[in-house]
Amino acid sequence: MASTASLSLLSPMLSTHKPTLCTLNNSNGHIKFNPNLKNSVSKLFNTTPKPQFLRFQYMRNQISSMFTGIVEEIGQVKEMGTGEDGGFHLKVRGKIVLQDVNLGDSIAVNGTCLTVTEFDANTSEFTLGLAPETLRKTTLLELEPGSLVNLERALQPTTRMGGHFVQGHVDGTGEIVSLTEEGDSLWVKIKTSQEILKYIVPKGFIAIDGTSLTVVDVFDEEGCFNIMLVAYTQQNVVIPLKNVGQKVNLEVDILGKYVERLLSPKLA
Repeated sequence: MASTASLSLLSPMLSTHKPTLCTLNNSNGHIKFNPNLKNSVSKLFNTTPKPQFLRFQYMRNQISSMFTGIVEEIGQVKEMGTGEDGGFHLKVRGKIVLQDVNLGDSIAVNGTCLTVTEFDANTSEFTLGLAPETLRKTTLLELEPGSLVNLERALQPTTRMGGHFVQGHVDGTGEIVSLTEEGDSLWVKIKTSQEILKYIVPKGFIAIDGTSLTVVDVFDEEGCFNIMLVAYTQQNVVIPLKNVGQKVNLEVDILGKYVERLLSPKLA
C-alpha cells in the first residue's frame, strides 16, 4: 500500500498500551482518575498554566458551530487532566488550526466539538475544556500524551463545503473489527450499537473521528458497517493508525434523526 511507509512512522505512538489516566464508573456514570498513577503522568493533573498562556474562563455552549468533516491536520496530545477549578482539560499541539484562532473558538478533536480556553502561538499548543458528559460519550477518555488526533476548525461562511454538515456532537462510539487492504485502499469495518446503526445507510454520510466518509455497506445482523479509505485519506487522518479492537467516535447524519423525530407517534 502506498501509504505504508508514512504510517509506519506514526503507528508506534499508538500501538503500545499504557495505563489509562481515568476510568468511567458504570454504576454512577462518574469519571474517576486512576490512583495507581504515581509517576510523572500524575503531574499532568496538577499543571499550573504558564503566565504566557492566554486564558478563557467562560465556557459557552457551542451549538452554532458546524464542521465539514475534512480534517485539516493531525495534532498530538500534550496533556490531559484536571485544572485548578476541578474541570477537565486537554492540551494539544497543532499549527494549522492556530493560524487564526481566538479564545472561545471551536475546534473538533477526533470529531468532538471543544472550546479553546488557552493558546500559545509560539509553541503551537492550545488547551480545550472537557465536560464529564463529553468523556462519557466519546473516546477522548482514552487519549494520553503522544496520542494523535484529527483536528478541524469550525466552519466559516466563506469555507468550501468539501464534506457534509458535521456538528461535532458525537452520538457514540464504534469498535474497529477489521482492517483489510485492497490495492492502495483500505477497508475499515466498524461495529456499533443498534441505536446508532439504525441511522446508518449505504452510500450515506458518517463522521468517524471527525472525518466525513461515505458508508459502503451496512451489516444489520452483525451490527456493523464498512467504509473504504483511499491512499490520500489514509495519510491525513488517524483512523488507519488504529488497531483492530480500538474505538472511534461516530456522528451520524443529522437528517436521519430529524426524519425519525417528525415521524414519531408523539408528534402525530
